[in-house]
Amino acid sequence: MALFETLRRWRQPRSGLDARRWVVLDVESSGLDVQCDRLLAIAAVAVDVDGARAVIDIADSFEVVLQQPQPSAAPDRQNILLHGIGVGAQQSGLGRPLALQAFANYVRASPLIAFHAGFDRAMIERAFRAEALTPPASQWLDLEPLASVLHPKLKARSLDEWMLALGITCAVRHQAAADTLATAELLLKLWPLLRAELGTPSFRAAVRLAAQRRWLPG
Repeated sequence: MALFETLRRWRQPRSGLDARRWVVLDVESSGLDVQCDRLLAIAAVAVDVDGARAVIDIADSFEVVLQQPQPSAAPDRQNILLHGIGVGAQQSGLGRPLALQAFANYVRASPLIAFHAGFDRAMIERAFRAEALTPPASQWLDLEPLASVLHPKLKARSLDEWMLALGITCAVRHQAAADTLATAELLLKLWPLLRAELGTPSFRAAVRLAAQRRWLPG
């Protein structure tokens, strides 16, 4: 059973700009080459933020598998063991333009958060360009450098390492919906420290704080 509602059951998000709605996401792809590999799936969940608290809103979530024009071939088939999106699921996914437009409609003007966000952003924006669509004009936050700034004594780098260090559990790793939920849980674990640093956290202030990672000793 999927962790999140399928696209057909997806709840329409609130209309208009809502600075309290931060969207955490994760993607699955056929590989790690942002220039050549294909975007297979996107999952996202909203986090309601009011300064004093941050709460994951499971009801406000999104998940879609993008239809692939050709079934996976070696070495792509080896990656299926990780992400679990088999050839049948890839071929029966939602048409790529429709899936991407649905994602854009879900995001609206909300800011986006991911762990190692550069990869997710590159894969999503490349997929949009390939379909002659405009990607969401959202600001992005990479949670990995933010975690490093807030926990300078921890030497964790991967999501698995941060989960272990902060006591976050995840039933199934390397699947977009599960990884999205784990990333959102990491944001919640960081929230008290974020408040201590920023008072009432704003997304732009969190992005600026994450940028301080470059000045941290290795």
